[in-house]
Parts: sequence; C-alpha cells; structure tokens
Amino acid sequence: MSLLKSVSLITQDSKMLDLIERINRIADSDISVLLIGETGVGKEVFTDYIHHLSKRGQYPLVKIGLATLPPDLLESELFGFEKGSFTNADHSKKGMFELADRGTLFLDDIDDSPLNVQSKLLRAIEAEEIRHIGGTRPIPIDVRLVCASKVELKDLVDKKLFRQDLYYRINVVELRIPPLRERKNDIPLLVKHFVKRYKPNEKLDVSDEVMDLFMNYDWPGNVRELRNVVQRSSLFAENTINMNDLPDRFKDNDMIDNIVKSCKVCFDSGNMSYKELLKCIEVRLLSDAMNKYDGNQSQAAKNLGMKLSTFRDRIKKLEI
Repeated sequence: MSLLKSVSLITQDSKMLDLIERINRIADSDISVLLIGETGVGKEVFTDYIHHLSKRGQYPLVKIGLATLPPDLLESELFGFEKGSFTNADHSKKGMFELADRGTLFLDDIDDSPLNVQSKLLRAIEAEEIRHIGGTRPIPIDVRLVCASKVELKDLVDKKLFRQDLYYRINVVELRIPPLRERKNDIPLLVKHFVKRYKPNEKLDVSDEVMDLFMNYDWPGNVRELRNVVQRSSLFAENTINMNDLPDRFKDNDMIDNIVKSCKVCFDSGNMSYKELLKCIEVRLLSDAMNKYDGNQSQAAKNLGMKLSTFRDRIKKLEI
C-alpha cells in the first residue's frame, strides 16, 4: 500500500482494486502494456506504479507525450540524431529509447502519433534496435513499453488511422482505467489526499455542501480536474473549504448542465452519435435523480417534474 500512496494511486473502488491486482500480476514481466482511459484518469500514475513495481524499477522511467510535438521533432526525440543530420544539429543527441535503457518507456497519447512515426516505432520494437536520424549504426534497445490512449485504438485501426500491426505489438496486455464518475466512492479519499498534499502543515476541512457537490459533479476532466480544483480551493480556504472557495463554475452548480457537459465530452471526441448523446443525457439524468433519492422512484420523478408512470417507463426502456 505504501507504493500505491507514493505514486498517488488512491482508491477503494472495486474496479480499481481489480485493476491494481492485474497490474501486480504482470508488472514484473517485460510485456508491453496498453492503458486506455479518458484524459485525466491517471494513466501516468499507473505507469509510475507499473515501473516501480517491476524489476526495471531501479532504471529510468522516461515519458514522452506524442500529442505535444510536431512529427519531425517527435522522431528526433524518440530516436535521437547525429550531428549535422539537419539544420542546427550542431551536436548528436540520444533519443528517448536510449535514455530509457533497461528501464521503461512511456508513450502517452499514442493515438495521436502520425502514421510515419508509427512505422518507425514498429520497426524499433520488432528489431529491438534504433538508428539515429542521419546515422547508419544500429543501436540495441532494451526497454519495457507502456503506451496510453484516450480513445479506442481499435476504432482508429478500423479507420486506417492507426497501424494494425503496431496495435497488436503494443496491446499485449490492455488495462482500462475507469473515469472518476464511475468510481465516485473514491472522491472523499482523493479530496483528503489532495488537501494533505497542498496544505501539509494545516488542518483543512471540507464542508458537507462542497463534498455533496463533488459527489454529484461528473468530473469530465477526471482525477486531474479534481486535483486542480482542490489545489485552487486550498489556496483561498481558511480552516474549511466552502462553496465560496471553489471556481466560479461550481458556485451555481446545475445538475442538468453538468450532465450535458459530461456527455458532450464523449460526443465531441467522436465516440458517440447524436442519438447516443441524447440517450446518454437521459440515462445520466434519471440515474442521478435515483441516486439522489436513494432509489425512491416517486421522489426522483417528482424532482424531475415527471409523472411516476412515465418515469418508470423510461427507466425500464433504458434498462437503468
């Protein structure tokens, strides 16, 4: 448990605990791991845990975000380059594969990698060697690969936007990290953890009103958004985090507005159709009302301004 805390992997959720147990079983091997999860769920945190638990933990963990660099620079960062290989290359430089020697290389946002870079990644993984840009000498590599994607890579494969052969190479073990809205019982633990991190020498409480709001909010930005909100609120709070200490978007919190925003995240990313968006909103709206009133359908229907018969028909049709 101390390692979990040291990498900020805080949970009591059964799905997360099952995921951690799976990682415990495979961490000490050299197999490639593919992490699937929305932005902000903690893919980098899980990578830290995998690395430190493995036999490679004493060697480097090197991380690179493939969405943050242009294709030409991305290639030189991954594979390195020789002096004079391009304009301003006045010295040679090792790439990320070399820097991660005997350790772990984390490729974040691999779903954003260009096809030409995917080809070179595949070649490096299969041959277990790289060549610097402008170089001819093969350089052996010894790394454990952990990749992360915020979307279904199989969908990108079907659309010819991601190489199928690379997909199967990096997807030896696939681990899906649930979004925060699917493990809300972790929110109090995470809030406590972040409060202690940002106010280590002070006793800072969280008001019941704020905690209720946190529990009913959908957190489209997941754990990262929660962390940032707690960090920001801790700066303004005195003794207790109250509603006035929260960012403006929380102060007039509206359940329907938050539900729409949460579902729209999936719609904007292309993961659902317009019809599915409408269904998502209705399912979330009815489910949240049921949760708010502990399963009392009469109270939930009244809160939504619906006839009880209509409410029951909808939850039956939507299989809620």
